[in-house]
Amino acid sequence: MDTLKTNVLYYGDNLEILRKYISDNSIDLVYLDPPFNSKKDYNILFKENGGVESEAQIKAFTDTWEWGPSAQNTYHDIVTNGPLKVGQLIGALHDAIGQNDVMAYLVMMTTRLIELHRVLKPTGSLYLHCDPTASHYLKLVLDQIFGPANFRNEIVWQKIRIEKAQSKQFAKLQDTIFWYTKADEYIFNQQRLSPSGEYTDKYYSQVEPETGRRYQLISFIQGGQGSARRFGDRLLEPPQGKHWIWSQERIDKAMQEGLLVFTDPNKPRLKRYLDEHEGRNVGTIWSDIFPINAVAKERLGYETQKPLALLERIIKASSNEGDVVLDPFCGCGTALVAAQKLNRRWIGIDITHLAITLMRNRLRDSFPGIQFEVIGEPVDLASAKALARQDRYQFQWWALGLIKARPLGEKKKGADKGIDGVIQFIDDPSGKAKRAVVQVKSGHVGVNAVRELKAVAAHDALGIFITLEPPTGPMQTEAVSAGFYHSPGWNKDYPKIQILTIEELLHSKAVDMPPQTQTNVTFAKAPKVSQKEGEQLSME
Repeated sequence: MDTLKTNVLYYGDNLEILRKYISDNSIDLVYLDPPFNSKKDYNILFKENGGVESEAQIKAFTDTWEWGPSAQNTYHDIVTNGPLKVGQLIGALHDAIGQNDVMAYLVMMTTRLIELHRVLKPTGSLYLHCDPTASHYLKLVLDQIFGPANFRNEIVWQKIRIEKAQSKQFAKLQDTIFWYTKADEYIFNQQRLSPSGEYTDKYYSQVEPETGRRYQLISFIQGGQGSARRFGDRLLEPPQGKHWIWSQERIDKAMQEGLLVFTDPNKPRLKRYLDEHEGRNVGTIWSDIFPINAVAKERLGYETQKPLALLERIIKASSNEGDVVLDPFCGCGTALVAAQKLNRRWIGIDITHLAITLMRNRLRDSFPGIQFEVIGEPVDLASAKALARQDRYQFQWWALGLIKARPLGEKKKGADKGIDGVIQFIDDPSGKAKRAVVQVKSGHVGVNAVRELKAVAAHDALGIFITLEPPTGPMQTEAVSAGFYHSPGWNKDYPKIQILTIEELLHSKAVDMPPQTQTNVTFAKAPKVSQKEGEQLSME
């Protein structure tokens, strides 16, 4: 196996990527938030599928794990070839649970967790983020793979702030994060909570005039009878049953430095400065990190996006600068952004081209000038044709990504029927958003397809036709006949209907349209991220 590549995005099945590209004992920290259809009714997830053969798969925003030939083959491989205890557990769960979506999920997760254990360094950690749907089963699997002794914490993240009314059960407020290490010796950097403004105002209300430092006065006694101590020119006995907390030598030094204050002649109190306050240790209940709300700057519209602060805490706690962080289900890439910000190296894997496009744009928006590699995407016409044959929707998402268009999804209604993606832009002082609508074709094309696009794009600024096959002469003529769109902001004409081939796009040809600068509103733009250690969120 070649030298481990870092700062790289892999497109593909993470099981295959792990086995092909990630060597043993090479990763310092794994964070995974595997998708699961927890919005389904809990009982439906356990329902037998009646022999319906459908592959276990993951698609963006829809988490579908179903029992079928792939799950059956993986189950057989774990039981016959996997670690003995793991195989015994999976066999017992199969007998107890049956052949349903939950069992398919556990089987697919188990084989991946075996690989993730393999790639971890002896000092490495794994954090698995899940919800209560299958967390109890996942912990059994993790115990068998990592060993019960290497279970460190079950972290509860309170992700919901406003409880929704539940008529027959308590409100669901939290996710679970399991932390396991590979061995007894592991990286751990204690995390602390900075005091909140309210706490500071209440407890550090006094200010030292000569320095401007905020402080509070704390008790200078503890339980247990002690002897008298000299405080300057006074010899003071502690209260009955108490003792002064410091030795005479430390008291002498504190008196010289002005750290002891007498609130009455016989009662010394110690100054504790705010800037020396380390904060409380972070525990296993994380209620200080808020979920991403509808107006948050970091919100990108990805349904399962996690807050950056959550991943920062995990990465700070269980890795050091220069270490390698792996996210095998990286979605919109929050773990990768946090790793880059905190000067770690990173590897991200996802099975959808839509996610890869989101991550690529997010990383470039967050860190202008960043260098990283994408592996597994088509790089020539032959590999583009192979992707189209393999999965039409993946090809569509990938092709839209070449021009930074946002997919509309599989279900299009009304005027948007026949549109695969859009590029939104603003090019006049009114601020009104306009659209370039996009169609992607991976098979045979003819002039009728261009006519259809003209009709669909009649009320939009531009119509973009992306084709895998070369366009015919009549197609080109039909496109030209549509005329031009005049941009008031740029005082320039752009072809109303444009045909671009995949081969042209692979050779850097772009849509001819008003410049996509800060006014581009196609994708939510990730804010720039300062690449230095961030402050902990306030909580006290």
